[in-house]
Amino acid sequence: MTTHVLLVRLAAPLQSWGVASRFAAHRDSHVRPTKSAVIGLCAAALGRDRTDPVDDLAALVFGVRADHPGAPVRDYHTVGAGRFPLRPRDVITDHRRAAAVAASMAAADGPGFGHHELAGWYGAPKKITADPVSGALVSAELSRSALITERWYLSDAAFVVGLEHQDRALLEEIAYALEHPKRLLWLGRKSCPPSGTLAAEILPGTITTAFATKLLLPGPDGPDSSGRRPWAWVQVPSGTRGALQVNDQPVSFDPAHRAHVTRWETRRRITIAPTATGWDIIP
Repeated sequence: MTTHVLLVRLAAPLQSWGVASRFAAHRDSHVRPTKSAVIGLCAAALGRDRTDPVDDLAALVFGVRADHPGAPVRDYHTVGAGRFPLRPRDVITDHRRAAAVAASMAAADGPGFGHHELAGWYGAPKKITADPVSGALVSAELSRSALITERWYLSDAAFVVGLEHQDRALLEEIAYALEHPKRLLWLGRKSCPPSGTLAAEILPGTITTAFATKLLLPGPDGPDSSGRRPWAWVQVPSGTRGALQVNDQPVSFDPAHRAHVTRWETRRRITIAPTATGWDIIP
């Protein structure tokens, strides 16, 4: 039976494809998109919840071509601790800060917030104190140490993902959803939204043939394949000669039962055909 391939463009100023550092202080990024992340991207576009089954999406054969591998970028990131000014927005949106301000003003025999008709609705306060220099109210999280993380990203990278299946209707549904998503989409992390169009045309054949016949970006005088032999990683059946194991085959995204299993893939150079055409967008 004939198979079809949906090509998906993943490009952005920043991407991050975590592998083994979930919620850790050191958060890595793979050098290319993982199957688990791309299937999660498709599930989000389709509007599925994390607890919904993804067997149909996980059955897609997966491949990725690195047209622009990008450069690794490290972000030294700190969260929390220290002393910072208390903004009006903080008081309005955070009931704990509001209660703390009310208590502070009441202790100073001041009218206003402490006498607000809704003051009794507020919960336990956060630590609010007066700045020793300006006297302004500030929020001080001095009892908590700063959370320091090291986060890695790929800068200015662009990949072409191939999703192969016999059911063209499923690929068409995914392609439409990627351009009309029901949930927000990002490339690995919420700070990495995709740029431009994601879904391209659906081609008959295999991922390898699709990769060889389509260019991500045309040359200055139109599509040009001269000297272009990007690396690609393509999923293959288990036991294929020369294949390597990758532990990113999604089973469930349910936070209570999140699970992945092993799949197999081969790494190869893709020779772009001289007749390769440019990127055709699905309307």
